[in-house]
Amino acid sequence: MAARPTNSDAIAFLGFGEAAEAFLKGWRTDPQFTTRVVTYDLKTDSPDAGVGAAKRADYSRAKVADGLSAPAALREAGLIFSVVTADQAEAAALAALPGLAKGALFFDCNSCAPQTKMRIAERVEAAGGRYVDVAVMSPVAPKLHRTPLLISGPHAQAGAAALNGLGMAAVVHEGPVGSSSAIKMIRSVMIKGLEALVGECVLAGRKAGVDDVVLASLDETFPGFDWKRRSAYMMERMMTHGLRRAAEMREVALTVDLLGLEGAMSHAAVGWQQRIGELALRAADGDPANYRDLADRLLARLDAHGEPK
Repeated sequence: MAARPTNSDAIAFLGFGEAAEAFLKGWRTDPQFTTRVVTYDLKTDSPDAGVGAAKRADYSRAKVADGLSAPAALREAGLIFSVVTADQAEAAALAALPGLAKGALFFDCNSCAPQTKMRIAERVEAAGGRYVDVAVMSPVAPKLHRTPLLISGPHAQAGAAALNGLGMAAVVHEGPVGSSSAIKMIRSVMIKGLEALVGECVLAGRKAGVDDVVLASLDETFPGFDWKRRSAYMMERMMTHGLRRAAEMREVALTVDLLGLEGAMSHAAVGWQQRIGELALRAADGDPANYRDLADRLLARLDAHGEPK
């Protein structure tokens, strides 16, 4: 790993959540990593003072500089990582562009429809930046900065050199901006959609008192899948990241719709991801490896909130 990325005085993050912290933690496993890291997260401007204070505490704990605003965070940076929620990706980029350095590589790591990525790319390029479409192809834990990345667009080769110089695992997918994101979006029809199906199946099974029989039957149909363990994992993901996943699935549904298909399954998955995410239950407050514990807690909260209209 190079001590400093090529043509960069700093690395900037737009958004400072799980992905940003994971990448940073991975980079710092190399003692030669000395690059200054600056960040801006919209939560620091929250009208809720507690939310802003909590996010600044994250900065302090991670030893990153507070950029104070999106444009200011970008001014010193040759490498920019946009890691916000899918519904904020375009707004975050546009807000930051006044501070974009000429020639800076803008890595859009957000889970957006190809058409969304193309719109953002046009604005970044017009502002003098070099836009790279990045698809993050697996959860960032436990691989951190070694999480597989698929990148595309006219600056993909330059982007790959910079990312791999940071010890990251970037692979170029030949094609225009949106090519990598198309792969991620269409894959998410299955990955995030399966989570929603599992949620509905397990919650209904618990209510009917037949979850054991249903999951045992599924294990016979799909040998080796281990439905009880997988169900716990998928429900934990929805509890922890349901709102972010709902935002992604709206982009997935848009992708399918714009391909001339009716993305009914993807639209439906938005609903379960959103509902479970809105319950704001912490999986770690119970037993995150026990699907029954997670399901029962979700059902209790759903019953308390009432059925959706």
